[in-house]
Amino acid sequence: MSDYLLEVGLEEMPAHLVTSSERQLVDLLEKFLKKNRVSFNKIVPYSTPRRLALLVKNIALSTQAVDEENRGPSLKIAKNQSGEWTKAAIGFAHGQKIDTDDLIEKDGYVYAQKHIDGIDSKLILKNIGSQVIEKMRFSTYMRWANFDLEYIRPIRWLVSLFDEEVVPFKILNVVSDRYSRGHRFLGHQKLEIKKADQYETSLKKEFVIVDSDKRKQIIVDQLKDLAKKNNWVLKIDQNLLEEVNNIVEYPTAFAGSFDKKYLQLPDIVLITSMRDNQRFFYVTDQQGALLPYFVSVRNGDSNYLQNVVSGNEKVLVARLEDAEFFYNEDLKRSIDYFVKKTDHLVFHEKIGSMTQHMQRVEEIALSLSSQLKLDKNETEDLVRASEIYKFDLNTAMVGEFSELQGKMAGIYAEKFGENKQVSAALGEQYLPDSSEGDLPKSKLGALLSLSDKLDQIFAFFSIGQVPKGSNDPYGLRRAALGIVRIIKEFSFDFSLNKLVSDISKNSLDKECFSKLKKTYTSESNLNSIIDFIVDRIRQVENNTRYDILDTVLTKTETGNILSLFKSIGLLKKHADDSDFRDVIESLSRVQNLSKKNTEYKPIDETLFVNDSEKNLYAASLKLAQQKDIVDDPEDFYQKLASLKNVINDYFQENMIMDNDEKIRVNRLSQLSLLNSYISKLGSLNKLIIK
Repeated sequence: MSDYLLEVGLEEMPAHLVTSSERQLVDLLEKFLKKNRVSFNKIVPYSTPRRLALLVKNIALSTQAVDEENRGPSLKIAKNQSGEWTKAAIGFAHGQKIDTDDLIEKDGYVYAQKHIDGIDSKLILKNIGSQVIEKMRFSTYMRWANFDLEYIRPIRWLVSLFDEEVVPFKILNVVSDRYSRGHRFLGHQKLEIKKADQYETSLKKEFVIVDSDKRKQIIVDQLKDLAKKNNWVLKIDQNLLEEVNNIVEYPTAFAGSFDKKYLQLPDIVLITSMRDNQRFFYVTDQQGALLPYFVSVRNGDSNYLQNVVSGNEKVLVARLEDAEFFYNEDLKRSIDYFVKKTDHLVFHEKIGSMTQHMQRVEEIALSLSSQLKLDKNETEDLVRASEIYKFDLNTAMVGEFSELQGKMAGIYAEKFGENKQVSAALGEQYLPDSSEGDLPKSKLGALLSLSDKLDQIFAFFSIGQVPKGSNDPYGLRRAALGIVRIIKEFSFDFSLNKLVSDISKNSLDKECFSKLKKTYTSESNLNSIIDFIVDRIRQVENNTRYDILDTVLTKTETGNILSLFKSIGLLKKHADDSDFRDVIESLSRVQNLSKKNTEYKPIDETLFVNDSEKNLYAASLKLAQQKDIVDDPEDFYQKLASLKNVINDYFQENMIMDNDEKIRVNRLSQLSLLNSYISKLGSLNKLIIK
C-alpha cells in the first residue's frame, strides 16, 4: 500500500473560508476515490492560508476489480418468435460492449455479465484536477490573468505525489509536480517534497505548520503561557482563535499593552477594538476586570518580535483614541437629539425611513403586549424601548464602529437616564444575530428583538423581496430563525393572525404603514409570511423525526408558533408509547372522515340514534372546556388519547355516510367538531406509526 499527496497552493485565502474549504476538499476527494473504486485507509487534511492539502494513507495501487450483472429487456422483447435476437437485444448488447452470444437468459430477462479489471490508481488520479479541485465551490471567487476559471484565490502551484512519483495533471497553466513552498518570508519558495509521507515534516523545516489542529494547539499553548506568566485571566474566543489560526503558518504569540486611561471606555468598546478590529485576545484580572494588555499571534518566529509588539500597540492606540473622542462627544448629546436624526436614515427606499420602521415596531410591540398580557410597567417600558431603540445609529461611535450598534444603544441609554429594563432591551435588540447566536436574556429585550424582526419580514415581503434560493440580501431567513428561537425560549403565546388583525383595525391608516397595506390586508401574503417563518422551525428542530415535523407544520392557520412547538414536543414525547399507534389511528380516522364535511352545521342531538353518538358529542364538549395545547400540553394530549375507545365505539356502531341526509350531515358535523381539537396536533395521517 502507498500514500498519495495532493497540495493546492494559492494566494492567501480569506481566513473564514480556510477550514470549510479543507473539509470540502476532503469530501470531494473521498467521493471521487470511492466512485472510482480506489480503496484507502484514511484521508489526512492539511491547510494554511496559502494551501489546501490532503494525504491519502494506504491508497491501493489499483482500482478494485468488479463483476457486474446488468439486466436488459425481457425475453419477450429480446427474442422474436423464431428465437432470434431482436434489435432491442442487439442494442442492449452493443451498449454493454459485449456480443449477443454473451447475453445470459434468466428470470424472463436477458442479462449482461461483465468482469471489469482493476486499473492503475495513478491513471485515475490524473483526473483529480477536473474531477475534484475544479469542482470546489466557495462564497467568494476570483478570476486572474485571462483565465475563465473562478476560484477562491489564484492557484500558484500543485503537488501530486504517489509515494515518490509525480502524478501529472494540469489546471490552467499550472502543472503538478513535487515542489511546494515554505513560509512566505522564512522558508524556501521552491521546496522539494521527495515522498508523499514526508510532506508535513518537510514543510515544518520551512516554518510551515500544515496541520491546522496542531497549529491551533501551538497557539493555545503559547497564549496560555503568556497569561500564566503575567497572572492574567484569558478566555480564548473560539471564533477568534479559528480566524487567527487561519491567517498564520508559523505562529508566535506576543503580548502588548495600552494606557490605563482607556479603561474608562465601556468594556465592549475596548474588546471590539482589540478582538474584531485587530484580532487581539483581551485579558482580565482574577475578578474579571479588563486589564490594559492584550495578546496576539504573528505569522513568523520570535526574531524582531518587539518591533511587532510596538507596531500593534500603535495601531490599537490610534483606534482607542478615536473611540475615546467619539464616546465623549456622544455623551454631550441626548437621546432626543439622536432620535430626531433617525428620520433622515432610510430603512429602505421603497419602504420608508428608520423612524417609520420604529413606529411600526411600536405598533407590533403593542399587539404583542396585549396578547401576552403584559402589565402596565412592562408595556410602558416596551413602548419606550421601541420609540428610541435605533437612536445609536446616529452616534459618532457607531458611525466609526458599526459592529457596536445595539450594544452602544444599551450603554448610552443607561448613561442618559433610561431605566435598566429599557437599557438592557436596547442592548439586546439584534439578538440572536446569527443562526446559533446568543438569545436575549431579558423578556423586554426578546420582545423588542421579536417586534423588530417581524417588521423586517413584513416590510420586505411587502415589496416583493422574498428570499429565493441562496439569495437573501436582507437576512430575512436569519430574522425568521431568530423569531422562532425567541418564541420557543420565552414561550411567547401569541397569534400572528391576531397581530395583523390588531394592526389592520387600529394602525393601518398611519403613515408608517402606507406602503405595507397590501401585506396586512392580503390573506395570501400573510399565509406566505407565516409559512416562511414556520419553515425555520425545521432548522430549530433538526434532530426531530421528519414525519413529526411534516405532521405538525401543516397546521399553521392561526400563526401560533408556540403551539407548533408544543405539538412537536407532545408527539416526540409519546411516539414510543405502547398505545401510540392505536391512539393516532383513532384520531386520524376522525380527521380523514371530517374532510368529507363540506359545510359545518350545528349539531342536533335529537338526531342521535345511539349512546355512542351521545358519548362522542359529550367528549367533544368536554374538550372545549379544557385548557388549550399551549396552556397544558400534556393534559391536552391525555384528553385526546382517552377518546380512543369512544371514537372506536362510534365508528363501530354508526354508518357515517348514512342514507338519511340529516343524519349523515349531523355525524359529519360531529366529526368536524372533534377534529377542530385533534387538528391542533397537526395532520396525523403524515405520522409513520408502527
